[in-house]
Amino acid sequence: MSNPDHYAIGTFTAADNTSFPALVMGKCVYPLATLPGLSEAVKQCPTTLALFEHWESALPQLNAAAAALEAGPSEAALDGSGLRTEAPVMPRQLVCAGANYYKHVVELIVDSIETGGDPNQSPEERRKSAEIIMDHRREHGQPFCFVKPVSTILAPFDDFSVPADSTTPDWELELAVVIGKSAHRVSRDRAMDYVAGYTIANDISSRDHLLRKDIPGMGMDWVAGKGKPGYCPLGPVIVPAQFVANPQDLWIEFKLNGEVMQSESTADMIFDVAQLIEFISAHMKLFPGDIISTGSPSGNGTHYNRFLTPGDVMEGAITGLGSQRNNCVAEQLAEDAVMHRPFTPLTPPN
Repeated sequence: MSNPDHYAIGTFTAADNTSFPALVMGKCVYPLATLPGLSEAVKQCPTTLALFEHWESALPQLNAAAAALEAGPSEAALDGSGLRTEAPVMPRQLVCAGANYYKHVVELIVDSIETGGDPNQSPEERRKSAEIIMDHRREHGQPFCFVKPVSTILAPFDDFSVPADSTTPDWELELAVVIGKSAHRVSRDRAMDYVAGYTIANDISSRDHLLRKDIPGMGMDWVAGKGKPGYCPLGPVIVPAQFVANPQDLWIEFKLNGEVMQSESTADMIFDVAQLIEFISAHMKLFPGDIISTGSPSGNGTHYNRFLTPGDVMEGAITGLGSQRNNCVAEQLAEDAVMHRPFTPLTPPN
């Protein structure tokens, strides 16, 4: 039986609030538990995380099942329009690459003194200096990564709650890699063997909370700046790696209220997917289902001096991976809710 042309993996909730992992082909959703031809071990996976723990044995089964579905419909099919689309996986770990797109980092340096721009240089001089730095980093440097809480994950069509204590929530649409087997100290030459698939992530950031002006020597505050609930819309589905010929040749596009803000190829990455896996797995162990968000292209709110506010609509798409859409709403605060405003420099005692 020939391999199928295309399918995806997703998580859905039915009208009775039952969530389940499924194989997706077009508008049809096939719950794994009812899909013919799968082993009991795969059928009984309660989540996609459990599926990725069996990925090496499950993949050929999914290929065979999808090929059979292409030959004829199955009674197991559900209409996706009648289901709620959840985040496609809830990983153990969510690791993000920072400053990993050439044009993006150059723009950050040009646009903001706080991110490395020299106040004594003109914007043109800062751009030239930034490009020299990025050329050297691409040739001789290493990735820069951080861990984002999994509690930030938001379903791909859910409302995004704009936090009440931030004035600069900023979008960062990114290609996300899903790990298919445990990885530790994996070389870049072998790294792609550990990739199960790809999806879409939006690594939202509160710029006003990232830099700790009260203790500037400590660097970034990742919890305050990137850890708020909903700060990672994920999905809609995971496309197996076999259907993505080259993850460095995908187009990323983000729209805010219908206006294109980010539009860039993944070829602009400073460190590619294999280099990221090598670096991350050298310092921590990756598990099946873990997510690596590979960095944001240029065109963030810092560049436009425009940030997310209630009433905005975020739309993100990547070639072959589908699209996500999140309406921005105001955060609803409980009466006893605690908030911390952006950090300000401390005044030394007299």
